[in-house]
Amino acid sequence: MARVVDLICYPVKGCAGAPAAAAFLAGAGVAHDRGFMVVDKDGVFRSQRRDPRLAVVRPEIGADGERLTLRAPGADPLRVEVDTASARGEVRLFGTAYQGIDQGEAAATWLSEVLGAPSRLVRVPPEHDRVTDGLTPGTSGWADSSAVHVLSRSSLDALNRRIEAGGGRPLPMSRFRPNLVVDGWDEPHQEDLVRRLAVGSAELGYTKLAIRCAVTLVDQHSGTRAGPEPLRTLAAYRRAAAGGVAFGSKFSVTRPGALAVGDEVSVTAWGASEL
Repeated sequence: MARVVDLICYPVKGCAGAPAAAAFLAGAGVAHDRGFMVVDKDGVFRSQRRDPRLAVVRPEIGADGERLTLRAPGADPLRVEVDTASARGEVRLFGTAYQGIDQGEAAATWLSEVLGAPSRLVRVPPEHDRVTDGLTPGTSGWADSSAVHVLSRSSLDALNRRIEAGGGRPLPMSRFRPNLVVDGWDEPHQEDLVRRLAVGSAELGYTKLAIRCAVTLVDQHSGTRAGPEPLRTLAAYRRAAAGGVAFGSKFSVTRPGALAVGDEVSVTAWGASEL
């Protein structure tokens, strides 16, 4: 029987995750997931691809979404009263323009000091309605693409066996920044074959494979690059037909609902691998 063994929200895109025992899965994913984003002075999103130190920023957000706390080594915690009403401004995510709500000078100063570069914090506006692509289109906040990233323990175990066989050290699940970690699938990469699943009172529809990038090379505790794994090993057996290497799968929320660690994952439709 497959079950959710980890449930993680990433309130600020690119920053550390916040594990939870339970959460509500809204149309745009785990409540408050990627609801905030760090941008540079030109409004372009910051990512661990070029700003690996984002990983040391540890956000915490209240259940009501009205208060955000930012923590980082060597910095005093910053508490932000979340602004959803101020004027919108243009921000850019992968070259596409969206509207974001700037969260003020205190957050900008704090992030600029921690990251060592001019930065500002923006929030997804309430009217944000970004449609993502894939087999089951959906919506998401500032996530790279689809709302929910699912990864199984068996997939990570299989990868780590290959890394260790090549003389490397096994990697933690945090390198891949999933929202839902599933245990109980005996074979690795079952998440690639799922087309519909039910968990708690929510339902998810498969959108596409998760194509991995340089973020997986970043140690999520130190905020420093520690490559070449896992990309070197993944390139040997997980090359996607459309390009890149795949590990884990992305899903849209087809029915919002509550879920919790320990909930059974029930697959209601299977498909063929796109690898």
